[in-house]
Amino acid sequence: MSIQNLASYDPFADTGDDPGLSSKQAGVEAGVADGGAKKKAPQDRYIHIRIQQRNGRKTLTTLQGLPKEYDPKKLIKAFKKEFACNGTVVDDEESGQVIQLQGDQRQKISVFLADEVGIPKQEIKVHGF
Repeated sequence: MSIQNLASYDPFADTGDDPGLSSKQAGVEAGVADGGAKKKAPQDRYIHIRIQQRNGRKTLTTLQGLPKEYDPKKLIKAFKKEFACNGTVVDDEESGQVIQLQGDQRQKISVFLADEVGIPKQEIKVHGF
């Protein structure tokens, strides 16, 4: 009998990023044309909701890949009021603006985005344990 909950978990492992690819190969797979114009990769249209373990039982929920037409500050305000948690917007070089919320809010965020905001459930990917 083995203990399943003590296994290590990488929340970014299931995003499809392959660290073994060179930058040229990754550019070709992402759809970079010969002229340098970058096509949007299929996974870029998804909104990713992840959970990260902090110290002890504390967790942090991150939301990234939100389309530009949605204001993250207004969403944070609605999340904080609806879920009774603290949150912030962090600017990341690779991911753009990332919303961070305290606690495990993954399911609540996905339901809120689908029902209140009107984002299709097919575009929301929930990662985590």
